Amino acid sequence: MNIVEIITNIAYLVASVLFIYGIKYLGSPRTARTGNFISATGMFIAVVVTLLSKSIISYELIVIGIVIGSLIGTIMSVKVKMTSMPQMVGALNGFGGGASVLVAFSEYYRYIFDEKHQSLPVDINIAIGLSIIVGAVTFSGSFIAFGKLQELISGKVIKFPLQNAVNLILIVGVVALTVYTLFDVQNVWLYVVMIAVGLVLGVLVVLPIGGADMPVVISLLNSYSGIAAAMTGFVLQNVMLIIAGALVGASGIILTNIMCKGMNRSLMNVLLGGWDNTGGSDETGTSKRMDVKSVEFEEAAMIFDSASSVIIVPGYGMAVAQAQHAVRDLANILEKKGIQVRFAIHPVAGRMPGHMNVLLAEANVPYDKLFALEEINDDFSNTDVVLVIGANDVVNPAAKTNPQSPIFGMPVLNVEQAKTVIINKRSMATGYAGIENELFGYPNALMYFGDAKDALTKLTNELKNY
Repeated sequence: MNIVEIITNIAYLVASVLFIYGIKYLGSPRTARTGNFISATGMFIAVVVTLLSKSIISYELIVIGIVIGSLIGTIMSVKVKMTSMPQMVGALNGFGGGASVLVAFSEYYRYIFDEKHQSLPVDINIAIGLSIIVGAVTFSGSFIAFGKLQELISGKVIKFPLQNAVNLILIVGVVALTVYTLFDVQNVWLYVVMIAVGLVLGVLVVLPIGGADMPVVISLLNSYSGIAAAMTGFVLQNVMLIIAGALVGASGIILTNIMCKGMNRSLMNVLLGGWDNTGGSDETGTSKRMDVKSVEFEEAAMIFDSASSVIIVPGYGMAVAQAQHAVRDLANILEKKGIQVRFAIHPVAGRMPGHMNVLLAEANVPYDKLFALEEINDDFSNTDVVLVIGANDVVNPAAKTNPQSPIFGMPVLNVEQAKTVIINKRSMATGYAGIENELFGYPNALMYFGDAKDALTKLTNELKNY
């Protein structure tokens, strides 16, 4: 082993340690920015060291790729709104999977045609097949998820007869195809068919999953992109890529498991179609059975002014309205009046893991005011006012009281136990699960209709007069 290889291995080891510490720091909103910087530093070291490799063929093409990629990344970081971050994460997962497919296929092509090899090593051939399959599934599945999040595709469950059977046949078929390539390695069309089947499988796996399960899907696809990268690392025989891909794959699976537990559901349940949209609402999404009471901002301000403790529950409606700064202003004015303000964060609120934490952090809401479901759920009974902003299924008592409900068993926030619950929504429309929210008809619940940003601004201004 020469000096260059020794330096490379040491640098890869340092980068790996930085990745591990970065992931550890990402476990808390308070240290997430530090974790992101540490991980980015590790990636920078890994990229620089890899560029010193003797196997680099053309630095000119690499520079062109870096310039184009950096330009696209810069534009995305500036143009994409925080509320669209789930869509961006979904797209980036897809790009990662697509990159794995291209690298694996190009390496296969180089082995067979450029180097005139008669055969591929068995381990490399298997790694190429896995990289192609997982990468293709990640690519197409991620962009279906992107389409659902962007509302280009219906967020409802989309199924066709025998869909699970078709998916199973495709999975068995593509695995059999990978095995067959061991005996016919020079047949390039086998690999093309593998890519095509992987792309179709990605669409069919994600398409039947409803919008309520998108946080789980995004997390799972992130894990897939890591697994595909690790397989590509085996193809390229690059230790750093194997380690980085394995870390992403493992952490993604762990996060996916946490998300599933947060919904009291199995991963298989999500993959087989999630919640059916079989709620008890009518076609317009309005209720004809509940006695719903509403308030305007003047009445709401009086209720808040007389409270001593408030818990705010943010949901996707806050993200859509870009109301995170209005929420912070409301919290500030309440605290100036001596009112205790805390935020209750449900693990699947929003469209991706940690969505609400990211938005509130952008608005400079202190981390120590954010509480997870298990930390704050017992405190609702001692709270004067709960303000629910654009959340629906995660505060629906039916998950605890109605065994016939599709969300029965899902852990939800106990907001109905507070003295008064004020729910800010644009309308009485159902949530992603497609069912009515029993909370809206509770005697201590009041509906405060309107766009979250506008409604909260009016409420804050009115409170200033007290």
